[in-house]
Amino acid sequence: MPPDVPTTGNERLDKVTGRAVFASDITVPGMAHGRILRSPLPHAKIVKMDCTAALALEGVVAILSGEDLADLAQPYWGLYFNDRPVIAHEKVRYVGEPVALVVAETPAVAQAALDRIDIDYTPLPFIDNAGDAIAPDAPRLHGNLEAIADFYFKGQARPVSGTNIYQLYAISTGDTAAAEAEAARVFEHTYTFPGIAHYAMEPHCVTAAFEGDRLTVWSGAQSPTAVQKVLSRVFGLAYANVQVIVPHIGGGFGGKASVKIDPLVAAASWKAGRPVRVALTQEEAMLTCRRLGASITLTTAVDANGIILSKRAAILLDGGAYADTGPAVTVKAANRVIGPYAIKNLEIESRAAYTNTVPGSAFRSIGGPQAVWATESQMDEIAAALEIDPVDFRHRNLLPRGGKVLDSLRPLDADISEMMGHAGQAITSMGDRPAAGVAVAATDPGVLPLGGALVRLLADGSVLVMANSADIGQGVRDVLRNVAAKTLNQDPAAIRVAGPDTATTPFDWGTGASRSTVIIGLAVEDAAQDAREQLLALAASALEIPLDGVQLVPGGVATGSETIPFDRLFHTAFGIDSGEIVGRAMVTPSRKGSDFATSPLFWETAVGACDIALDEDTGALAVTRFAGVADIGHAINPAGAEGQEEGAAIQGLGHALYEHLAFIDGQPVNATPIGYRIPAAGDVPHAARTVLIENADGPGPMGAKGMGEGGLLPVAPAIANALARRYGIRLRDLPMTPEKIWRALRERDSDVP
Repeated sequence: MPPDVPTTGNERLDKVTGRAVFASDITVPGMAHGRILRSPLPHAKIVKMDCTAALALEGVVAILSGEDLADLAQPYWGLYFNDRPVIAHEKVRYVGEPVALVVAETPAVAQAALDRIDIDYTPLPFIDNAGDAIAPDAPRLHGNLEAIADFYFKGQARPVSGTNIYQLYAISTGDTAAAEAEAARVFEHTYTFPGIAHYAMEPHCVTAAFEGDRLTVWSGAQSPTAVQKVLSRVFGLAYANVQVIVPHIGGGFGGKASVKIDPLVAAASWKAGRPVRVALTQEEAMLTCRRLGASITLTTAVDANGIILSKRAAILLDGGAYADTGPAVTVKAANRVIGPYAIKNLEIESRAAYTNTVPGSAFRSIGGPQAVWATESQMDEIAAALEIDPVDFRHRNLLPRGGKVLDSLRPLDADISEMMGHAGQAITSMGDRPAAGVAVAATDPGVLPLGGALVRLLADGSVLVMANSADIGQGVRDVLRNVAAKTLNQDPAAIRVAGPDTATTPFDWGTGASRSTVIIGLAVEDAAQDAREQLLALAASALEIPLDGVQLVPGGVATGSETIPFDRLFHTAFGIDSGEIVGRAMVTPSRKGSDFATSPLFWETAVGACDIALDEDTGALAVTRFAGVADIGHAINPAGAEGQEEGAAIQGLGHALYEHLAFIDGQPVNATPIGYRIPAAGDVPHAARTVLIENADGPGPMGAKGMGEGGLLPVAPAIANALARRYGIRLRDLPMTPEKIWRALRERDSDVP
């Protein structure tokens, strides 16, 4: 139940006035509170757990532990493997893994009870980086696991038997050996990208309540139907008996995609026999999931004219203790390391390995920032070695609109060359000199074309749009409202978009991969069109006029010069001023008139250009000018679209300069809001421009493409390229901290004769 605060129906107004309901605002009668005891060791056997003293504390209701898993229908769960216990059982695999969950009358009592739980561990050998994880003598984190087919994305993971590698994905085209043999130059460089915390403003929060064989969950989940599926399997319940309700979400960035703490909280409710709420702290959220770290070695061959002949890539991803969405990240990193370039000869091997660290998971543009960081940094390194302007070098190798990155993927649907021109113009409009650093990106969103919507036009003329697309701050409800308003020719103020609820709203795969505007936008457009056709037919029949003699107008229908309000129309048709028209639609790969079977449905493209200022005495760097360009097809909400691109760029700034979830001997050493640095207001470039290219050539409503992820991709390599061009230093390991920059400057100066 939401708090007793009236909402206005206007999501933006509700948010700024504090009326908006988030997962942490939910209260349920009889609700208890849960706190989690977490492992202090990266890898260990649980030898003994004694909860006697904790259970004796007044106000403690129950304690969930690994001993309870035997009573669950499926005690292990996952997206690609059932590799994760609902709560640690027999062993722990990373610092921060839940080992017990205390349910109490108040959060304070639950917290106090944690100190009374007595646990003995036997430490085991641990691995805190992917390089060690793939060594022949590395300790195994998991036994042989059976892959789950088509759970989250189409297909299944391909683990390497007898190793910690849980996904191996390869691309091979042409003959790289022959290309390298005939090349004028062959360049090899290695780039690293650290694990990064999602750091959403709202940490994870879930409330779960069992009522007999029915389970209701209020969750800040980006993928309510994925949560529903996992919970149905863990507890042996029919989908119809698992209801997942998602209020507003205070940021997700992929950290609340798929499934996170929902099975744990639901199991606590099951054990306690009453509703349970668990709200994580920001520190706990940082121990729940992170972006996969990466090491990428690129070997690129070019001819004497600066044309790329071949590329080899060896990608190694640090997947953490459990696979989560790591297998999908592995595939996307391989596709995205190619870049929007014409390269006939490719050999790409992408691997993800288990480590005793926080589980890696989806994060805004999965695999994209890692891959683009490497490729776009090397593009400048090659250009410098060949003494070719880096922009010219890119132009020589760019694919044209309609060119193919891979034969298996849809042709490129944007003109990257044109986008680079816009970026250059935007930068020079803010200063006297051209950009110091440039980078480009073209990524293939994993858009699953499966999602539905209902559009209900009620007797008073108000419209209710029902869809399972979660609003994580990207403004999807505004987009869906605008789509319905345009299709039905109604005032947007008359339209309300309901939040996700698996018991009432149609299936949607989930919010992520820049898909909501395209897939759910189309579903709403189709459902609104269905409602429109029903309304016009109803009006023509009730008013006894030809179908072409009636049209929809705001608040009703018009016949010639007469406007008939919807309530009067319903009264004429039904004999009472009540009733509704329900339009419905489901977007699938076989949607009529659409080519949705080929991946990707659209390319998410971006160009970033920047200039920087550097204090050479301290290594402190500031981005002084930044221009971002995105081809988005059509901006249904222009202000929202621009805001998404700008927000992505600032997030990319954090990736570039500050963020790094660090581990020493398996211990996370900076997983706190104080120890973990993210961009602040003073770090934002004083001069910035965002250019949105709108050709209405996307597959979504009104020609829209998905957007919002691409803006962060070029930021880190553009800054690194600016450092190299302006100051003569090349950094290949993120983040580019003042210390790293200062040391590179000292090394540069020591080499000066």
